[in-house]
Amino acid sequence: MSIPLLGYKPSSQNQRVAGYEVANEDTPWIYRIEDCSNPNDVLELINAAYRQVLSEHQTLQFNRQVQLESQLKNRSISVRDFIRGLAKSEAFRNLVVETNSNYRLVELCLKRLLGRAPYNQAEEIAWSIKVATLGWGSFVDALIDSEEYRSSFGDNTVPYQRRRYKDRPTNLITPRYGNYWRDKLETERYKWGDINNFMDMAQSLSIRVVVPQPVQTANVQIPDMTRDNKEAAVSINPSASFPARL
Repeated sequence: MSIPLLGYKPSSQNQRVAGYEVANEDTPWIYRIEDCSNPNDVLELINAAYRQVLSEHQTLQFNRQVQLESQLKNRSISVRDFIRGLAKSEAFRNLVVETNSNYRLVELCLKRLLGRAPYNQAEEIAWSIKVATLGWGSFVDALIDSEEYRSSFGDNTVPYQRRRYKDRPTNLITPRYGNYWRDKLETERYKWGDINNFMDMAQSLSIRVVVPQPVQTANVQIPDMTRDNKEAAVSINPSASFPARL
């Protein structure tokens, strides 16, 4: 028996009403399969799905899901099933699932699959319990089969960031993994005692402190430049003629 989803309330009513923002350069481009009239349009839709789910601006060859792409090109599966397959792929598991905690997984999946940030911490806790009890695949199904996903994107639209009225695109401001995973990678990369460790080499350098020496001004004679000094005064003859400059 699975644990039911805990109740949570949105922290703002803005999430429940339609937006009235003026379109600008931050307005997301919407990709629909019915708008694809040639193979190039389908390829752009596939690349948009990769950017949205994997958050990779340049999709590498070993991250591509060739079988899913072929099925989508042949219209054997819908865009919603293609997004589902990307979220359950081995590439997504290696890049995102294994490098983050359940709370961060909920944050990333809400942004990438539902197109919005979590309402509050209560929603993150509720969905993280689903991840722990149902497993990753069932959690993805629960999001993609939800009424929010169906009403927002349907079967033929690639998910996009909704209500982008104050934040930049989520794939630009939200990295694949958190600071704790980054610090773990740095710790494993730079091991103490390694000959090639740059940090050890930098700490082994001896820095010589240079003490500034004061300037000796006791024997320096400063000339008298006042107007009362007749020797330093220079007389100017106003009637003197100067050669013309060519």
